This record gives sequence, structure tokens and C-alpha cells, in this order.
Amino acid sequence: MKESSVKSFIEEMFGWFHAHPELSHEEHETTAKLKEVLSKEGIRILELPLETGVVAEIGREEGAMAALRADIDALPIREETGLPYASKNEGKMHACGHDFHTAAVLGAALLLKGREDALPGRVRIVFQPAEEVSGGAGRVLATGVLKDAGAIFAIHTSSLLPVGTLGLSPGPVMAAVDRFVLRFRGKGCHAAHPDEGVDVIPLLAHFIGAAQTIVSRNADPFAANLVSITRVMAGNTWNVLPEVAELEGTTRSLRKKDRTLIKDRLYALAKGEAAAFGATAEMEWHEGPPPTVNDAAWTEFALGVARAQGYRLQPAPKSLAGEDFALYQEKLPGVFASVGTGVSAPNHSPKFIADPAALFPAAGFLAALAERALGRMS
Repeated sequence: MKESSVKSFIEEMFGWFHAHPELSHEEHETTAKLKEVLSKEGIRILELPLETGVVAEIGREEGAMAALRADIDALPIREETGLPYASKNEGKMHACGHDFHTAAVLGAALLLKGREDALPGRVRIVFQPAEEVSGGAGRVLATGVLKDAGAIFAIHTSSLLPVGTLGLSPGPVMAAVDRFVLRFRGKGCHAAHPDEGVDVIPLLAHFIGAAQTIVSRNADPFAANLVSITRVMAGNTWNVLPEVAELEGTTRSLRKKDRTLIKDRLYALAKGEAAAFGATAEMEWHEGPPPTVNDAAWTEFALGVARAQGYRLQPAPKSLAGEDFALYQEKLPGVFASVGTGVSAPNHSPKFIADPAALFPAAGFLAALAERALGRMS
């Protein structure tokens, strides 16, 4: 495809991806569309044991390797944007910009294909499934497709930044994310005779308040940490004290030692509070992705490429949201940049909009970043 045609093509593809959102591990139509386009453009598709998602390659079949990654899944949200290319799949929406990421990385692949003979190595193009449930990156890595890569790059839409602005910083830019479920078990009884049971309701209330002291009194006050209780459930009628109370929540942290501290203190506090009330506690811990930490040297390199591409630069907007791109960064140096897609409703909102005017500059940045990274590694 001629470079002059890439801009209009990826804007068209962005509209298609946005109108056909698919949830994590269900991205079959998106996968088929990507394979169709890549094959038509003569881009090599690697045969991998992935049910959804695609990995392609541009350049020589040996030598230095860089990687670009896009996530392709959507969210279970009913869209309220009124866009002419709004979701056609009821109750599903690209409310986190993954359609933008996919179209931008596809555009980068097309640009790189146009100068394939001049590439001093190869670029692996990863269209990753299931980022929203934090399972997709692990599946891609398990194939071994990136074991020889020297660096990996990705972007994320930012509703906080105007078009033409790139947010990029070294070090941690997103948090480690964990989920926990706690069950307090007491002794149920008639509400008129609490002395005959062990009431888990005041225990539950006491614990919810005490859990906030983990961050405020145990963790470094200059570090970003968070404990949020997001679901509480106990009892099913007005005149019975329930035997079991359950709550669920999430913890966020930017440092490994804080992540461990929060987990240990949360469980110790639950057991201690339960014992004080004459009850017991059990906890399920579901570990999510680690912090997203940008490699310092490659971030400085990416900033130079962004300046050359004409981006206005500013530090990345920090967030305690999680991102499974961090799993790649545990295996190889990586850079995760925030691309301004126009100030709008926030990500994961049914009114979130990414301005397609930001697409072609993002594709150009990613293509230049991959190509120059190969030069640096060769």
C-alpha cells in the first residue's frame, strides 16, 4: 500500500474495529479481519497456537528484532457516543481505545512494509487478545514469539491529552493490580438474640475502616498505593444475623515491596479482626499484572523519535490502573506511551471517544520507533 493511502485506510479500519467490538478471548471476527488485511498486503503471519490474536513479521527473517504491540479486545459496556460508527454489538464497546491501538499499529505495519527492504532486521507486530482480563500477554509470551526481541513498544489512548501530544516518562507509569475476596465466618442467629451468635456485620464494618490504615499507616507515604473495597455482601433478611459476610476489592501499587506488604497486612488484619470478634477469616488472592515500568534508556530513545515526529511532549499521566503490557516488560525492555486522542469522557466510560485525527501520527511514530530501534540494536 502506498504511504499516501495509509492515513485514510487506517481511519476506515478504526471505524470498522470500533463498530465490531469483541470481548476478551472472543475476538474471532477482529482476528479474521486483521489476517485478511495483513495477507492482502503481503505481510507474513506467524502460525502460532493462539485462538484469537495475530502476530505478524516485517523485514528480514533473522537479525535484530523489535516488537510493536496492540491490544484488540473490548469491554462489556453499552455505548452512548452517538458516533456514526458506534458499536453494532449490543452491550459491547471499545471504551478503552483498543480499536485505536489496533488501527495505529496496523498503520505502522503498513508503513514498515513499504520500506521493508531497508529495515536492518525484523519487526514483530503483536495484535494481542484479552488485555482487559490480563490473560492475553501471557498467552503471547508462552508461544516464545518474542524470545529474541530486543525491545517492545506500545501506546495507549489518553482522554487527558489533546491530539498531537505524547505522554512519556521513564520508570513506573501504571500499577500492579491484585484482586482479593475475604470471607468472615461467624455464627448466625436471631437478630433479637445477638448474644447467641457471632455477628459478622460489625466485624465487616470494622474491617472496612481498618483496611485503609494499611496504606495510611504501613506503606511509604511518598509512594502510590491503594486498597479499595468494591463489593460487600452479607445476609438475606431483616431479622437474622448472617453467618457469613463476604467482601471483594483490589489493591494497587507501583513497587514490588509495597505490593507484598499490602497483601501480607491485609490478610493479617483480617485474621486479627476476625479473632477479636470470635469469628474466622479466609482470603482468596488473585494476582494481576505487575507495574508497568518503562525502561529508562529506551524511553529516552523514544522521546527523541517523538520529537523528530513533531509531537508535543509531556510526562506520562500516572495511573493506578493496570496494564498487562507489564508482562512483556518483565521479559525484555519496553516503553509504554500515552497518545493524546482529544479531551473526552474517560476510558471505560460509555461516552469515551478517541479522535481519529490522532491515528496517522501515532502510526508514523510507532513505525519510526521500530525502524530506528532496529538500527540501534544492529
